Amino acid sequence: MYTEFISSEGLIRDAIKSRRKLDIFENERPVGIQIFGGDEEAMAMSAGIVETVNPDLLDINFGCPVKKVVSKGAGAAVLKDIELMVRLTKAVVRSTNLPVTVKTRLGWDDAHINIEEVAERLQDVGIKALAIHGRTRCQLYKGVADWEPIARVKNNPRIQIPVFGNGDIDSPEKALHYKNKFGVDGIMIGRAAIGYPWIFNEIKHFVATGTHLPPPGIEQRVEVIRQHLTRSVEWKGTKTGINEMRRHYTNYLRGLPNIKEFRLKLVTLSEPEMIEEVLEEITDFYKGFEFEPRKIDMDAMAYDCKSAV
Repeated sequence: MYTEFISSEGLIRDAIKSRRKLDIFENERPVGIQIFGGDEEAMAMSAGIVETVNPDLLDINFGCPVKKVVSKGAGAAVLKDIELMVRLTKAVVRSTNLPVTVKTRLGWDDAHINIEEVAERLQDVGIKALAIHGRTRCQLYKGVADWEPIARVKNNPRIQIPVFGNGDIDSPEKALHYKNKFGVDGIMIGRAAIGYPWIFNEIKHFVATGTHLPPPGIEQRVEVIRQHLTRSVEWKGTKTGINEMRRHYTNYLRGLPNIKEFRLKLVTLSEPEMIEEVLEEITDFYKGFEFEPRKIDMDAMAYDCKSAV
């Protein structure tokens, strides 16, 4: 597991919001704390701060494409300046005894796909693993992730560290297919787990047995919604916790017929007790409903990378 990424500038300014993101729990292990930034000194100092809470690893985010991060010269913006990326990484590696890993993208845009050079340079300064999202920064999350450059990194005889692939993995079949086809050491799951945390066990089960776990029923889904809502409120306070939870109901309840009326209540209510009443209504109304397994995008399974680009 990884924490949500943390601003190195926020950490060294002792920003309460950033410091709270350092909280980790034993049942989350192995867990990495992820930081981002564009200043060598700030990244080095924040690495020392991260080390004090004893995570299993420290991860550097050189992949976030959002404007708010990129405009500060951090995240995927660093892909435009490999020398800076190397200096930032070296500063972090030298400032901690933790294993340092990196998450990044193929490059800034299609004309500057530099991940093969990036992988070699970062390995040379001491990172212990590399996770690669198969899109450029300019793609954001659009189009199909291109895994061929990831495979080239993995097959490079100079690369000795583990290489993990990321992008478009949303089913057990696709996870196993991509791992075998592109030869990566593992798969990283991001958006597919939002509102569907069961995907990890489903993939593990499929890899081990070749069979599918049944989709979670309504009782399981509602119980996880309750846990998520409770922890969101505990972490962010009632108002923010409830507001931020609203974006997740659609994913948790996807596949239920005629769910719109219930969902409308969930996204407009502002008291946990009233939301709980709606959750009970949903459980009773859909009791016994059998969810269909997630549909597999066979076109994406068999895609030709040339056409994908």
